[in-house]
Amino acid sequence: MPDDDQHGGQHGGDRAGASSLLRRFRALPNDSPAKAVIVTLLVCIFASVLVAGSAVLLRPKQIANKQFAQMQQISVILENAPGGAGRRAIDIADLDARVVELATGNYAEAKDPAAFDQRGMDNDPAQSINIPPGEDLAQIRTRAKYAAVHLLLRDGRPQLVVLPVYGRGFGSTLYGYVGLSGDARTVIGLAFYEHGETPGLGALIDDPAWRRLWAGKAVWDADGEVGLGVARGPVVPGTPEARHQVDGLTGATWTGQGVTNLLRYWLGGHGFGPYLKKLRRAAR
Repeated sequence: MPDDDQHGGQHGGDRAGASSLLRRFRALPNDSPAKAVIVTLLVCIFASVLVAGSAVLLRPKQIANKQFAQMQQISVILENAPGGAGRRAIDIADLDARVVELATGNYAEAKDPAAFDQRGMDNDPAQSINIPPGEDLAQIRTRAKYAAVHLLLRDGRPQLVVLPVYGRGFGSTLYGYVGLSGDARTVIGLAFYEHGETPGLGALIDDPAWRRLWAGKAVWDADGEVGLGVARGPVVPGTPEARHQVDGLTGATWTGQGVTNLLRYWLGGHGFGPYLKKLRRAAR
């Protein structure tokens, strides 16, 4: 009982102290500098709590919206996929998601594609690697050791694959997908789901007419290197480059070069190169 009395007295004293401080605060003139500072601090604290709480509450919705945008762009790519005689159009539900170890090109069967977060791994030293400057065409500095791909199989053979790609454009990082035929020789489509390029210029990478130009382009040149990319102007028909390139974007040379660079990085040896070699063998 003495302990309870002691604690009760302590709490009563705390309440009395708080009431006294409140009365002293109210008694301050409205033009008092001290009162202005205190009110400003309280407003800032309240606003910070409100913003932080909103961010936490809205994060699941933001993640869902981003995933929806990604799936939308994969569906855009599939619109150009050849269904074959008597076959229905390919739907995203037909694709099999797999996680690939980029260094070896092998599937990481222990990793769940549904829970995989490649962008979250990019800056995690345990889950990513530094890209040597001479290899960093996409200007991203680091990349995750793994990537999630979407694959269509028929009778055990790959018919098409959709790969995540990203890299530096003119004013932002471009995030998108490139779809390739099962033997990885031909482009099915290219679409970006996130970027901050200049409206009316670099943002023309979202123009459906420009995106359609990619369908049917050859990935590899005569030397077996990645020849895919954006021309600096209109593609000249009949030239060797015409098989691999699409028309440049007027007024957006740097954005077009960024698209070329990210494609050549991710389809090259330091990106999906080892995986694409295995894919080509499996498609034979």
